Amino acid sequence: MNAPVDVSFFARAAKPLTSYRPYWAKRFGPAKFLPTTRQEMEQLGWDSCDVVLVTGDAYVDHPSFGMAVIGRVLEGQGFRVGIIAQPDWQSADAFKALGKPNLFWGVTSGNMDSMINRYTADRKIRSDDAYTPGDVAGKRPDRAAIVYSQRCREAYKDVPLVLGGIEGSLRRIAHYDYWSDKVRRSVVVDSKCDLLLYGNAERALVEVAHRLAAREPVESITDVRGTAFVRRASEAGWFEIDSTTVDEPGRVEAHINPYQTTSEQAAAQGSTCSKEDGEAGAAASAAAAPEIAGPSCGTGKNSPAQRRVDAPLVAGVEEGDFVKPIQFVVNPALRTKLKVPPRDHSVIRLPSYEQVKSDPILYAHANRVLHLETNPGNARALVQAHGEGTTARDVWINPPPIPLTTAEMDYVFDLPYARSPHPSYADENGSHEATTKIPAWEMIRFSVNIMRGCFGGCTFCSITEHEGRIIQSRSEESIIQEIEDIRDKVTGFTGTISDLGGPTANMYRLGCRTPEIEAACRKPSCVYPGICQNLTTNHDPLIKIYRRGRALKGIKKILIGSGLRYDLAVQSPEYVKELVQHHVGGYLKIAPEHTEQGPLTKMMKPGIGSYDKFKKMFEQFSEEAGKKQFLIPYFIAAHPGTSDEDMMNLAIWLKKSGFRADQVQTFYPSPMATATAMYHSGRNTLKRVRRTVLNEDESVDIVRGEKRRRLHKAFLRYHDPNNWPLLREALKTMGRADLIGNGKHHLIPTFQPMTDGTYQSARRKNSTAPGKAVARPQAAAPAGRNTTAPVKGQLLTQHTGLPPRAGTGAKPAGRPVGKAQGRPAQGRPVSKGR
Repeated sequence: MNAPVDVSFFARAAKPLTSYRPYWAKRFGPAKFLPTTRQEMEQLGWDSCDVVLVTGDAYVDHPSFGMAVIGRVLEGQGFRVGIIAQPDWQSADAFKALGKPNLFWGVTSGNMDSMINRYTADRKIRSDDAYTPGDVAGKRPDRAAIVYSQRCREAYKDVPLVLGGIEGSLRRIAHYDYWSDKVRRSVVVDSKCDLLLYGNAERALVEVAHRLAAREPVESITDVRGTAFVRRASEAGWFEIDSTTVDEPGRVEAHINPYQTTSEQAAAQGSTCSKEDGEAGAAASAAAAPEIAGPSCGTGKNSPAQRRVDAPLVAGVEEGDFVKPIQFVVNPALRTKLKVPPRDHSVIRLPSYEQVKSDPILYAHANRVLHLETNPGNARALVQAHGEGTTARDVWINPPPIPLTTAEMDYVFDLPYARSPHPSYADENGSHEATTKIPAWEMIRFSVNIMRGCFGGCTFCSITEHEGRIIQSRSEESIIQEIEDIRDKVTGFTGTISDLGGPTANMYRLGCRTPEIEAACRKPSCVYPGICQNLTTNHDPLIKIYRRGRALKGIKKILIGSGLRYDLAVQSPEYVKELVQHHVGGYLKIAPEHTEQGPLTKMMKPGIGSYDKFKKMFEQFSEEAGKKQFLIPYFIAAHPGTSDEDMMNLAIWLKKSGFRADQVQTFYPSPMATATAMYHSGRNTLKRVRRTVLNEDESVDIVRGEKRRRLHKAFLRYHDPNNWPLLREALKTMGRADLIGNGKHHLIPTFQPMTDGTYQSARRKNSTAPGKAVARPQAAAPAGRNTTAPVKGQLLTQHTGLPPRAGTGAKPAGRPVGKAQGRPAQGRPVSKGR
C-alpha cells in the first residue's frame, strides 16, 4: 500500500501555493506566451513587468522548462511576468528590453549548468547546445548565473535580484570547480544576489514574490526555506553548532569494545592469552630487560593473574582474598536530562571558504555535512564564512523547501502552457524545424512529467541536490488530462507519447511507509545498499496510469524513455510485464553503470546481479509477447573508486555479453555532488571523513590525467581499433597479456589495421545537419526511414552489436535524460554527461 502523499509530515508543514491572495494584476488574465518584447507587453495592455526572468535557454513554454514553470506560477499568482531569453551579455542593453521590473529580477543559467552545457567531460568546448534554436553553441556565457546577475545590476541597480535554477542549487556553498580545478566561492557571493532559491523553488518563490509585493525589504526576508543569502552579523536567537561535532574530520580513536573477550583484547594489542606463549614472551622480555615484563594475559608466572597474587596486598585485605572490581556510579548531581538545541533554531557552521579551499579533507567534510542536512523533516540551517577581517561575511543556507503536495503538483502542471517554443523562433512557415529546431523541446514535445525527486542517491548525480529525495507525484487525473491535451492541441502529434516518467520512471508515488520515519531519516539513499524495509515498492498506481493512458482514443503507443530503477522494478513482476509488453519500442535503456563492486559502492548503485535478474524477466516477458526486444545498458568510465582492473573486467563482461558501446560516458565532476568531493579529496565521503586513513574503505582511487581517463574510456570501447594500441600497452603493464590475441576469448587482437587515430560518435556521424534533408535512395521509402542497403557485417545499431529493429536500418534513439549530473531544473530535456 502506498504512503498517503497528502497527509505526510511535509504536507502539513507549509502554506499551500493556492492559498495566497492574488496580486492586483491578476485582472489581465493569462498570456498565450509570456512577453519577450515591449511590443508584446503593449498588446497585453501592460505598462511594465512586475518580474523579469532572465534565462540562458530559448523560451519554450512547456512544463519541462524551468523558466516557463516559474513564469506561469508567478502569472497564476497575479504577477505580470516577462522573459529575456539568451540575451547578449556583452552589455546591459539587452537586459533593459522590458524596462525596469517593479518587484525583482529572476535569474537562471537555464535547465542545465552553463559549464556542463558548454564543455565536455574532457574540458573541450561543445559544438552544439540543445536548448538553442538550430542547436547552435555559444548563446550563453560561462558561469551564466554570475554574468547575467552582473548585467541585471548594471541595468537597474536598485531592483532586488533573486537567483535560481540548477546552477545556483549546485553552487550554494563553496564548491569544487572542475573546469578551473580549484574551489570557488558560493555563487551567492560571486553573483551578489539578494536571495538564492535552490531546488524546485515554486513554494519559496511565491512567498518571496508576495512579500516583496507587500513592500517588505528583501534584506528582511531571511526566514524562507530553500533560500540562501549573505549575512554579515550573527543572528540572535540561534544556536550555532560546529560542524566538526556533527562529523569529526580529525583522527578518531577506536572505542574499546566491552563485549570483547580477554583473548581478543590481548590480540588487538599484539599480545596473547596462551599460557605457553605468555611464558615464552615473558622470558624473552625478561632477558632483554629484566625490569620490564611484556604484556600478557595468560596464566603463567608473569601473567596478570599471577602478578596480582604475588603483589603486595591492599591494607586490611587478607592474603588469598580477591580485590573486588571498581564500580562506577553516575553522579546524582548530573542526573539532569541533556538539553538539545531545537533544530529549527540550530545552525551548523561549516569550515570557511578559505579553509576548504586550501584543505581537501575539510572540503570533503563540509560536503558530507551538507548532504547529511538534506531531509526537509530534520535538516538544520548551514552557515559558511567567506573572507576575513572587514570583508568577512557569512553565506546562510536555510533548510530545504517543503516538497509540493499532489494537489500543488497538479496546480503547477495544469497552468496554461502553450507547450511550444515562442513564435519568434519559428521560420517563415511558422514551424520549428531545420535551422529553427530546438532539440531539447523536440525530445520532450510529446512527453509527460508525472513526478519529481529521486531517493536513489547516486553519488555522481545532481537530482538529489536539486529536486531532493522526497518523491512528489501528480494525480492520475492531471496526468491523463495532459495526455489528452497533447493529443488535441500539440501540432505534429501522431499518436505516440514519447515518455511518461520523470527523473526515474518507476518511482511514481513510492515513499516511506511512515511519515514520522520519513521526517527523521538521514540516509542518503532508500535503495542502497539494499531497499529500505520502510520503502513502499508497490507499482500498482503506475500500472493503472499506463493502462488508462494507452486506452485513450487517439493514443497508439506510450513509451517509457526516462531512466528506470530496475532493482525496484523487479519487486513488482506485474509492472515489468506491463512495461515490457506494452511500453518498450524495441529497445529499453537502463544504467547499471558498472559490473565491479569497487566503483559500484562509490556510486551507491546495486550490484550487477540486480541487472541480471531484470534482464531475465525482460527476456521472459518479451518472449511471451512474441516480441524481439533488447536491453541497452549504459556504463560510466573513470568514476572515483574505479581501478584499471575494474575497467578491464567490465570490458571482458561487455565482450562476453555481446555489447559494443559507441557512446561512452566519462565521469563528469559536477559541483556539490558526492562523487565530486571524492574526486577532489581522494576520500570516501559516504563514511566519516578523517585526516588519517584507518582502512582502505576511507580512501578512493581517483582517475586523474588525460591518459588514464582515455584508458578507462578505451576499455568501454574495446572494439574500436583506434584504442587497441593503448589497450595493448595497458594489458601488458597489468600482467594480462593473455587477453591479447585473435581468439574469441581474447579482448583485443594482435594485428593493427590502418586507422586515422580519431573517434567520431555514431550519433554525430549518422545524424543530419540542420537544414539538410535525409537522402532516401528509394522513391517509395516511408517517411522517416533510411532504406540504404546495409553493408554485410556492418553493425547498424548505435550502442550494441545487436540487430536493428525489423524493417528498418535506423539506430535507436539517443539516451534520454536519466541520472545526469547536468540535470535540468524541470523535466527531462537533453543531458550532457553524467
